[in-house]
Amino acid sequence: MHAIKVEKLEKKFGEFRALDGLDLEVRKGEVYGLLGPNGAGKTTAIKVLTGLLKKTSGNAEVLGIPIPNKDIAQRIGYMPQETALYVGLTVHQNLEFFGKLFGLDRAEILTREKELLKFIDLEKWRDELVANLSGGMKHRVSLACALIHQPEVLFLDEPTVGVDPELRVSFWNYFANLKSKGITILITTHYMDEASHCDRVGFMRSGKLIAEGEPQAILKEAGTKSLEDAFLFYARRGGQ
Repeated sequence: MHAIKVEKLEKKFGEFRALDGLDLEVRKGEVYGLLGPNGAGKTTAIKVLTGLLKKTSGNAEVLGIPIPNKDIAQRIGYMPQETALYVGLTVHQNLEFFGKLFGLDRAEILTREKELLKFIDLEKWRDELVANLSGGMKHRVSLACALIHQPEVLFLDEPTVGVDPELRVSFWNYFANLKSKGITILITTHYMDEASHCDRVGFMRSGKLIAEGEPQAILKEAGTKSLEDAFLFYARRGGQ
């Protein structure tokens, strides 16, 4: 079954077409990576799928529910590229706020908070104002807030930007753990090396997919040793 299904999806901003007939299917329980340069349409696609942007035309479903639909909010998690936190609150208060927003009781919030703060290595910063944290630390808190309610589908927009290499490895180990629990992950990144952690990847360019498949299969078809070179291969042949 598919956790995400998109058909001929378009999103226009005035005369600019950010999504140009995008077709995309993400299977339940897989890690799917959307790769491409800035402006390719990755963030726009995620914002449409999470209901933050209204599509211009086409069809989009998450967990079999047509988007937009407010009932899907409790079943998905979203970590935006830009940090979406309350900087005047502490790390704990942000996690508590998002936990209550998703209907968790106090005991559930405290249990999840303890696990997540250990994962993002911010246990000693629990009572620090978010405003006093570094950019990378804020990014980690944002990820924790997206995970607080244990969503079925997780949308991650450039989650490892500004994160040191060691923590990037920890992030991907944790994503693998989430996958083992049946959670579906759609992740965008411009770090091509991260694609090796995905079950399948899709190369985006000008609002549409120009190639899709398992990372090794894409390398084999393109006849290249790196995904950067593979992307250039598909881009130069026009995605045909």
